Amino acid sequence: MKTKIALGVDIGGTNVAFGLCDEKGTSFFESSVPTKSFASPELLVDEIYSVIENQGLLDSLVGIGVGAPNGNINTGSIEFAPNLPWKGSIPLAALFEARFGIKAIVTNDANAAAIGEMIYGNAKDLKDFVLITLGTGLGSGIVANGKLIYGHDGFAGEYGHFRVIPDGRSCGCGRKGCLETYVSATGVVRSAMELNSPNKDVSALSRLESISAQDVFELATSGDAFAEEIVDFTAEKLGGALADYTCFSSPASYILFGGIAQNGAPFADKVKTYMEQHILNIYQDKIEIRVSALHDKNAAVLGSCSLVWNELN
Repeated sequence: MKTKIALGVDIGGTNVAFGLCDEKGTSFFESSVPTKSFASPELLVDEIYSVIENQGLLDSLVGIGVGAPNGNINTGSIEFAPNLPWKGSIPLAALFEARFGIKAIVTNDANAAAIGEMIYGNAKDLKDFVLITLGTGLGSGIVANGKLIYGHDGFAGEYGHFRVIPDGRSCGCGRKGCLETYVSATGVVRSAMELNSPNKDVSALSRLESISAQDVFELATSGDAFAEEIVDFTAEKLGGALADYTCFSSPASYILFGGIAQNGAPFADKVKTYMEQHILNIYQDKIEIRVSALHDKNAAVLGSCSLVWNELN
């Protein structure tokens, strides 16, 4: 009997990861490509089709799940995603269906990652949690009473666009002061450029031609004082924001996922400390900060695959 396989696609501002897995989460293939190397979404779909065709697994596919910034499960489209090179409304589900000839489901990338974490990862024991994706931008997947919250229009979970500083940093969404301009990989780099500190001129960061968030965290671990300040600033902004968000859905846990989260317990502990400093007293010491267990397995790809199994079951 032929194994049924789903194609999961995670579209990020920097890379597009995609893979094939079965209902148990067994991975058959994974790959990634730079997002900006494709002038149009049609070219991306063609590339993924070509890669899967070369794997000889097209006939085993039963569906496609896609996680993308501003992905809308109701319409199957990406709607005006600020961190993607393709602008406007993109009918992504229709593009995949036309090329592959099978059903495609599109949702927000953080929603897909939350589903993956709930089924395969560090949220198996949770019915109320929020997954925070810390990549090029910042997204959130909200699970309440075991169900993902989509909202009336499919756009629930845009936590990266909560404004945390009035008239603060400009954001790709067109507004100012959004959380993701401070707490994301790009936000960390902006902090390295914009924060003032007596330690800045003597920091190893000042000698780099270009700075990445990974550079900042690695130097902080090695004792670079300015890098430590940036990491602390980032954790404070996220912890304070999570303290406020707790008043909305009272989750049992926040799960950190993505590049910044891969710095593990030390960063998560800092976030927890700042969250507790700012949180309403009725929530004090009740909420965990967890780190995704699926970095190596790619929770977003697994979550995107699980959209297919949820549709079929």
